[in-house]
Amino acid sequence: MRRLFPVPLLVLILTACGGGGSSPSASASVPPSSPPSESGTPSGSAGPSASEAPIPSEDLGEFSCDFPIVQDATVPRANITDVRVGEHADYDRVVFEFEQGLPEITLDRASPPFTQDASGMPITVDGTSFLRLTMRGGTKQTDSGTSSYDGPTNFDPAFSTLVDLVEGGDFEAQSTWYFGLSTDACARVIQLDDENGARLVIDLEH
Repeated sequence: MRRLFPVPLLVLILTACGGGGSSPSASASVPPSSPPSESGTPSGSAGPSASEAPIPSEDLGEFSCDFPIVQDATVPRANITDVRVGEHADYDRVVFEFEQGLPEITLDRASPPFTQDASGMPITVDGTSFLRLTMRGGTKQTDSGTSSYDGPTNFDPAFSTLVDLVEGGDFEAQSTWYFGLSTDACARVIQLDDENGARLVIDLEH
């Protein structure tokens, strides 16, 4: 024999089964200084942006126009795993991500002509002002003879300050990158080695 529920009780049962709507998203907020998009897209492409762990928005430090800027290593060898570029309201950003830790770096003014490390082949870097980043112990060459990074080595972002980013070579556990700029910009270097990984962040002032 079919059991009939009173109408108010039936409404109550249906409401409990249906739930109260979707639960709020658990996504974390990103600090204002973190770029809306940081792309590992090669020159001439417009692919999707790469995700990035948030970079602290507080106490980023001042920009410096005194070159060279030198930072010590935390490990003898740090393998490059990712390279990204991004544009912010007041600066452009380049991020190098590493396994193990951080290499010793020197960021200095540079003047063309530029040549490939070891081979001496000419390199074209767009821009009117240039910086050279040298990473001693920072390399994509692993001890086993493989590569820790197979992404782009030539970026053409055409940002406000960062016009071009080109790898100048990776030889004997030392890599070189050239920054092509639209002006003689000042720079800020941030080293991060925490639960989000080891990252070298270079901001170029607009």
